[in-house]
Amino acid sequence: MENFTNETIDTRQLPKFEEVTFTNLHPKYIWVVLINLVLRIGLLILVPLLILMFKPEVFSERVWLIIGAVIPVLSALVIVFSFIGFQKKGFAFREHDVLFRHGIIATNTIVIPYNRVQHVALHEELISRYFGLAKIEIFTAGGSSSDIEIPGIKKEQAENIKQLLMGKIQKQL
Repeated sequence: MENFTNETIDTRQLPKFEEVTFTNLHPKYIWVVLINLVLRIGLLILVPLLILMFKPEVFSERVWLIIGAVIPVLSALVIVFSFIGFQKKGFAFREHDVLFRHGIIATNTIVIPYNRVQHVALHEELISRYFGLAKIEIFTAGGSSSDIEIPGIKKEQAENIKQLLMGKIQKQL
């Protein structure tokens, strides 16, 4: 341990992720989000209706009134927050790392250095595939809490991103 030094780093000289220009998700992705929400809300409405049809005595009129008031209000809130969440999501690729921004009330930014990336996967879900969109999953050495999913990317762009990341992984080996 000869000549060991531990010099102080000037944190003002470090690169700032706040200055990065993020790429927004593809505009068609909002339709994927809305269609998924409509399907879930429809299921939420269908279950009480089925109960009403087959076992009307299970709930009193007061409970049905509450359900009838709560479901539309909750549905509206979920749709509004989904729009806000869609607008806040973004991603960026820099020379040494990938960044993903998300959040509704608090905005979170995840920065993953390429040397921590272990695996990259490209997924096309049914509704996303209809719109020509895909999702990139980036798995890291830090466990599932540091993994990220970037949805709403054009399939061709997602394939290019996957190739870029796989190339970065190969360079690290």
